[in-house]
Amino acid sequence: MNTFGNQFRLTTFGESHGPAVGGVIDGCPAGIVIDHTFIEHELQRRRDGDDNTPQGLTTRHEADHVEWLSGLIDNTTLGTPLSFIVRNTDCRPEDYEPFRHLCRPGHADYTYTAKYGLRDHRGGGRASGRETVARVVAGAVAKQILKVKGITFRSSHHDHEIHCIIEGVAAGMGNPIFDRLNARLSYAMLSIPSAMAFAMGDTPDAFRLSQQSFPDQWRHLGEGNTLTHTNHCGGIQGGISNGMPIIFHIGFHLPPTLPVEMNCRDAEGNLHTVPPQGRHDSNHLSRLPVIVEAMAALVILDMSLQQQTPHQP
Repeated sequence: MNTFGNQFRLTTFGESHGPAVGGVIDGCPAGIVIDHTFIEHELQRRRDGDDNTPQGLTTRHEADHVEWLSGLIDNTTLGTPLSFIVRNTDCRPEDYEPFRHLCRPGHADYTYTAKYGLRDHRGGGRASGRETVARVVAGAVAKQILKVKGITFRSSHHDHEIHCIIEGVAAGMGNPIFDRLNARLSYAMLSIPSAMAFAMGDTPDAFRLSQQSFPDQWRHLGEGNTLTHTNHCGGIQGGISNGMPIIFHIGFHLPPTLPVEMNCRDAEGNLHTVPPQGRHDSNHLSRLPVIVEAMAALVILDMSLQQQTPHQP
């Protein structure tokens, strides 16, 4: 599957060291004025990280200039498919030639070969984090639409966990049983390369709270501007938003390639010791928050467009 969403749909394409990566957004409402400066800002967050310390994160330096091919006139959406490309200008596919017939440890080389019978060995192809450029572009468009509705996103990172908060989502978004809002968010987050775990709630250890302390107690209407005193459930109950901030956490593993020799496997099962080739992130954690926010924005906008204005209790 290369398409995400139902009403607001993003299809991504392109490989890490191919000519370009890009996307097609279908279902975007007409009449939305696109702020290209904001999209560039979001791409810069992905490129340089949220720590403002880009040095050492990666030795690949892409300009990430977005070329819009369709769906816009005078920077305004037409309601037709929005398509765009971001050219790969600093790729060196020849660096990965030693891995043409070898599977690196910790990467998707083996599983892609097992599924398709072949793979793009140039930097991981579609399995590379380079694909997330298209998600950030589409997420930036979704954020602009949602901001008008008062819905905002913010995130931070600590150790190997990204902490995300969505504010402004009214009570009633989502569906029970198999199409829960938290299930949609989990599905979106675990589609991000290197994502390993997803948890809801205002603390990563909410599942350790006692039976007595976990339920969020109601706040009297005159006591404050929040629905409950706590938010251990993370703003979603029964798969449906309750009007509190939506809070979740995602755990990520570290980049699998280290600057040391690797034991790679060939098609016959033989091991080969190979020095690292190509360019890899040394630590990608600070580059992930904007990708998390982008996927969250795609989920919230998609569900918002699918349902009628929720009844306000």
